[in-house]
Amino acid sequence: MKPIALSAKPRRVKATFIWPFAIVLTFILAAFVATAYYLQVQVRDRALAARVAAVAKLVDQKLSKDTSLMQAVLRTMMGNRAIEAAFASRDRDALVREAGPLFETLRADHRITHLYFNGPDLVNVLRLHSPGQFGDLIDRETSIKARDQGIAVHGIELGPLGTLTLRLVVPWRSQDRLLGYLEIGEEVGYLVDEIRDSLSVDLLVMVDKDLILPQQWQHGLALFNRQGSWDRFGAQVLVAQTASQVPAALNDGVLASLRAGRTAVFEDGQRILHLAMLPMADAGGRRISDLVVMLDISGLQKTFQMSILAATLLSLAAGVGVLGSFYFALDRVERDYQRQHDLEHQLLRVGSEHQRMLQIEKLSALGTMVGEIAHQLNNPLVGVVNLAQLAKREADDPQRTRELLTEIHRAGADCHALIQSMLRFAKVSSCEIRPTSMAQVIEETVLLFRQTERRQLPVELRLPAQAVVLTVDPILIRHALFNLLLNAAQATVGDGAIVIALDRAVHPDSGAPGWRLSVTDQGRGIAPDILEKIFLPFFTTRRDGTGLGLPVVQHVALLHGGYVSASGQPGGGTQFAIWLPEDHKLWKDNTSDQLEHAA
Repeated sequence: MKPIALSAKPRRVKATFIWPFAIVLTFILAAFVATAYYLQVQVRDRALAARVAAVAKLVDQKLSKDTSLMQAVLRTMMGNRAIEAAFASRDRDALVREAGPLFETLRADHRITHLYFNGPDLVNVLRLHSPGQFGDLIDRETSIKARDQGIAVHGIELGPLGTLTLRLVVPWRSQDRLLGYLEIGEEVGYLVDEIRDSLSVDLLVMVDKDLILPQQWQHGLALFNRQGSWDRFGAQVLVAQTASQVPAALNDGVLASLRAGRTAVFEDGQRILHLAMLPMADAGGRRISDLVVMLDISGLQKTFQMSILAATLLSLAAGVGVLGSFYFALDRVERDYQRQHDLEHQLLRVGSEHQRMLQIEKLSALGTMVGEIAHQLNNPLVGVVNLAQLAKREADDPQRTRELLTEIHRAGADCHALIQSMLRFAKVSSCEIRPTSMAQVIEETVLLFRQTERRQLPVELRLPAQAVVLTVDPILIRHALFNLLLNAAQATVGDGAIVIALDRAVHPDSGAPGWRLSVTDQGRGIAPDILEKIFLPFFTTRRDGTGLGLPVVQHVALLHGGYVSASGQPGGGTQFAIWLPEDHKLWKDNTSDQLEHAA
């Protein structure tokens, strides 16, 4: 069947409006997705900024707390007369004896690593953490500020071995006399572990290489049992870390970007890391190190991606829905231009096809009906002969003769009617095969069925997503399917739906690939003893039936190298299925054999 061509003007209407509208919708969708991505990036960056701020606040809180502890320790020592006398007399042994146990307790329980006794000239009198080393000038920033300002000074300072130490220097006066300076300190490396445990972030402590010497840094590695590589980065060196491994993607370029105040995101194995840098200054305000904050955002990033995907799909669905609505609206406008012509053409086509289907029904079962014709004619003809002989013997009885002649006339009329029906049915129809869209055949048949069936039963189509094209005679297939639909409608009780399905299926005997076109009703079903006879010509259970519908369906299937099957369904109903081969050569080779076998 050739499709009805629409006029050129409606096509131009759709082309004029649909494409610009589609471009606008695409732009809106892209803008929406970009906005969603931008907002999610902002949320991600704010989360990291909040975590960095929390790290900075926690560092300040811990340093302030430790400074208060160290001030209390120094005040306690300065109130000890024995320690004051030993310091005033520069008696190192007495200082070790009096202050040593306290220092060991502080080192064991409170992580205090340094305790100095320095003279008024800042020359070291005693290092309790290293008693054998003394007499050198302590000219660190905290010591100089404490001397110049005469007050307690604290701050973080970088040691020669690459360690960061919180130091507190307090002037010690006794009776308006400056005895010297007490300096207490703790290495702050433990802070990174505590911050990691508190805030669930990994930290890297970086120090500029121009502030320490390679030899001293290497000595610090061995002394404090650290791991690291001097050549890992160009301008900075790693002095402390909480991560088991430094991310491979972290390089000088990333560090430079972080140092400039930007953030970085990259993958590290199965993790996605978001990095920022927090500067750390010493007591003099000089930037001596950087704290790299690494936040694992794998879960957050996955949530972001799912959100963006969901937003994209929803937006796409909405856009497609709007575009589809607009398209169908324009399509209705186009169809309004040619509605009258299309309706007339369609009605003419449906009428022609219906007449051809009726003709095919009369022609298709000739081969399978020859034996039944002989049986159907034999009985009445035998009766005609016997009645004629009887009438000959009863010629003297006019009344009896008229009765016999009436019976003979009735039997002759029956034979005549049967012969006329068979003559019409026996006309052979040609099978004109061509590549045919099965979906189109099914939809056109359903349209014809809807116009024919008075109850307007619902028809449910279950067709493959991809188009199925078979080499068949579309008219014969439509005729067979129409017969099955009529049978299904007659068997359906109430307003149950008729289901038409097209599925892949292989031939049960040869295993040849093909397709199975099935029609399922929701009737009472067919009894097993009747199911065996339904494909016999002239067999029918209806008073007004001819018994030719299902034989015609079978004949159409055989003409295409296929077969027809019928089966009862659980809970009632019957399913008729036509199997058609997928390969045109296969059905062409097997058609004649199957027709002979069926005959």
